[in-house]
Amino acid sequence: MRKPSQLIPENTMAGNALTIVVAIMCFLACLTLGSVTLVRDASREWQGDILREVTIQVRPSDGRDSAADAAKAASIARLFPGVASAEVLSDQESNALLEPWLGTGLDLSDLPVPRLIVVRVSDPDRVDLAELGLKIKAEVPTATLDDHRAWTSRIQTMASATVLVGLSILALVFVATILSVVFATRGAMAGNKDVVSVLHFVGAEDGYIAREFQRHFLMLGLRGGLAGAAAAAVLFLLMGLILGPSVSSGTGEQMSALFGRFSVGPIGYFGALGIAFLIAVMTAVTSRIAVYRYLAETD
Repeated sequence: MRKPSQLIPENTMAGNALTIVVAIMCFLACLTLGSVTLVRDASREWQGDILREVTIQVRPSDGRDSAADAAKAASIARLFPGVASAEVLSDQESNALLEPWLGTGLDLSDLPVPRLIVVRVSDPDRVDLAELGLKIKAEVPTATLDDHRAWTSRIQTMASATVLVGLSILALVFVATILSVVFATRGAMAGNKDVVSVLHFVGAEDGYIAREFQRHFLMLGLRGGLAGAAAAAVLFLLMGLILGPSVSSGTGEQMSALFGRFSVGPIGYFGALGIAFLIAVMTAVTSRIAVYRYLAETD
């Protein structure tokens, strides 16, 4: 249907198809953004937890009292600036940490199981872990400090790789959207070739024709973008409501440790809205450029 003041008819099959394509592209882009946000927030929580907790291992040695060495290392750590607490794990607690690998009901008294000290850091920026490790090593030769730097580096690398992959997917989605709009615009121009020719004959400028097409495709892109963003927002909400409460179970706690609380947060929702408007603007600008190129080819 074409209004008297419109150059391009509304509710055409091609226009509706383009709206669906834009909605799908926007939905995929929003899902990518939400996934990247989820992994990024989870990695920040991992790094924060790792940086706030370090471990001291006191290895058994002939002629030395492991319990006394562990108590001494813990006291040194407690007096170090920036350390909140240092707790020596009991033999039962240390053995419980080995049960997932060795099984339950085993007598580990004959094994050289090291004594573990969990050190909680109040301010990671204030604590010099290298100096703490050297100080403990000097006082207790059998003790070593594990600051989990290797894990922190791996988590940061994984998060950066995830963000890079997400940005690459977003770029591909935007390119696919632009190509779809170009083909749709050229199809609309070809379908309205007679109208465009009459407008040229009566003296209509290229800018007027381009603005009409730009307005038409802006509305198509806006409808499709908002539909895709709304669908992604509903999925984010359902994922948080359904998967969030399940973290109380054993499997849920493991999933929560990997992916957080399955809550995208405000950045994901506002980002989805921003992607919808960005795709609408891209649709309008792409259609305007395509119209000018089509008119230049036909002149």
